[in-house]
Amino acid sequence: MKKTFSDEDLIKNLSLYHLNRHLKKKPIEKYHRTIDASPLHDREKYKKKAEILLLNSFMHHFPEVKFENLTCESPDFIAKFNDKKIGIELTEVINHLEMKKMESNLNKIFRQAEILLEQENTTKYRGVYFLEFHPGIRLDTPENQQEIILNIYRSIKKGKPSGYVKSIRKSSHRRNVFITHEYSMNLFDELCSEKIVELIEKKNEKFPYYDHSVDECWLVIVSDMNSIASRYTFIRDKEHLQQVKSPFHRIFHLENLCGNMTSIK
Repeated sequence: MKKTFSDEDLIKNLSLYHLNRHLKKKPIEKYHRTIDASPLHDREKYKKKAEILLLNSFMHHFPEVKFENLTCESPDFIAKFNDKKIGIELTEVINHLEMKKMESNLNKIFRQAEILLEQENTTKYRGVYFLEFHPGIRLDTPENQQEIILNIYRSIKKGKPSGYVKSIRKSSHRRNVFITHEYSMNLFDELCSEKIVELIEKKNEKFPYYDHSVDECWLVIVSDMNSIASRYTFIRDKEHLQQVKSPFHRIFHLENLCGNMTSIK
């Protein structure tokens, strides 16, 4: 059976997060090794690795938390905190649903461009490239996607924007070629509190099915700020979050770039 995610993809995933100075590198690597040693399928291993990366900011707020079970389900993780057994359920809030599919398609395009550059000369083009695109970029046909791949390839080779690529910025990387989105933030990019409340209500329905051997069960809602589909500048009507009712013992909202945390319950 063909692997959904290669080992190289996983290395690239972790390497991108290493660029974030807030990353607690050693525990992340230890947790990833533990997941690798588990009997989980490759797809599930990738999912668990991505989830523990999203919890990086959480580890800074709760440095005493020690994860004991990284491969369980319902909840996603089990940890020790203040002599208590804590179940941690993780969920991501998507701020821009319409961008989710586009981002998925772009990531596939990035991977194809990376392969072209690495096949030509990995040493020469090694680095992390942050790209911004002109408005109106179209991903609806294979022909358009192939054109974008070539635009990216030429931009990186020449070291300047070409075609659909509006801007390009390079950061050092010791192993391979990694292409990602340029981080940009709209000052008025709001995350509606209703989206967070809806997520909590959905998780409330599943609460009776979680592991009851834990002393407490916490819900951690994450905005993945490295994703264009999850970014936000501020939470609108934040006061509504304080009115949430839930069987979860603690509820937090985290953003994983600067580590800002909102305690909802």
